[in-house]
Amino acid sequence: MSIIASSKVQTFAEPWKGEVTSGKHHYLTDKPESFGGHDTGPAPYDFLTASLASCTMITMRMYAQHKEIELGEFAVEVDFYTNREQQEHIERRVIFEQPISQDLKEKLLNVCSKTPVTKTLLRSLDIQTMIL
Repeated sequence: MSIIASSKVQTFAEPWKGEVTSGKHHYLTDKPESFGGHDTGPAPYDFLTASLASCTMITMRMYAQHKEIELGEFAVEVDFYTNREQQEHIERRVIFEQPISQDLKEKLLNVCSKTPVTKTLLRSLDIQTMIL
């Protein structure tokens, strides 16, 4: 196996706040004020939804480039839902600026189901944790 992504978070004195480093990128993570944070950066589930949204956008653009299809401008929105019974689901919406055909919609829905992050979220994943 090879590493395809890596991140580190360093804590700050403020509760819930930290600096995330991924390669040469640095950004903050925090919790909303309603959870005792200062809302200075995305919360963990925000990163999860951002990961799926960005992977969807990139994969769709790669597909369009490969098939020489002009998709125009579009947005990908992702919401993560949970309840007290710990039932969870994700809703993803792809919104196009220009109309697209029903045939292309079906092809793009298939592409969305095959994005790398989608596949990771849909299969079970082993997480090994070590305290150093």
